[in-house]
Amino acid sequence: MKPKYKRVLLKLSGESLAGNLKHGIDFDTVLKICEPIKKCVDAGVEVAIVVGGGNFWRGRSSGEMDRTRADHMGMLATAINALGVADALEQLDVVVRVQTAISMHQVAEPYIRNKAIRHLEKGRVVIFGCGTGNPFFSTDTAAALRAAEMEADIIMKATMVDGVYDSDPKTNPNAKKYDTVSYHEVLNKDLAVMDSTAASLCKDNNIPILVFSIDDPENIYKAVCGENIGTVVNSED
Repeated sequence: MKPKYKRVLLKLSGESLAGNLKHGIDFDTVLKICEPIKKCVDAGVEVAIVVGGGNFWRGRSSGEMDRTRADHMGMLATAINALGVADALEQLDVVVRVQTAISMHQVAEPYIRNKAIRHLEKGRVVIFGCGTGNPFFSTDTAAALRAAEMEADIIMKATMVDGVYDSDPKTNPNAKKYDTVSYHEVLNKDLAVMDSTAASLCKDNNIPILVFSIDDPENIYKAVCGENIGTVVNSED
């Protein structure tokens, strides 16, 4: 299979890194996720990654805690995940750089757009941690922002479901799966693709989103090659 895209932004949820542990990082699972990423790199695809932090912390479920502080804790959780994914890729002999939106010079580079693009051009995987660096913005929004800044061809959102449905397939056995759906429908019908800020950013910058299941990590490589998996979100025809 030949890659369809030259530069992609892969969004990995924190939950996907936890595997069967349901919490924290299951390193065997992370290695399995990183193997198809290596295949993409070996095929000449430039790969940027944004990681979530839900396997450690979710700001929105922090109860009475101050929202800004809770979100800062979530950003630090994504930094842990970014380092974990970087280590797995390095074990597979992939050259990686971690950049964080909150400065932590001892463990990662600060986010610098031109430097990140240079890394990608040199065939290095760039992992973006700490979301946008701002509270009240999700890592989905960070993925949309970084995709726009990196001029990525597509956002590949690896999730725990195999695409976008008109209702929750876990609770509605008759839920209908979309092959393609427009940004307009996603926003108007409040479909669970990503939050409205992220979806609007993708719509305004005409960045397509592919939502697919990470249950089979090989789907990452299939997605990069343009196979018909998951759901594509794009502008109206």
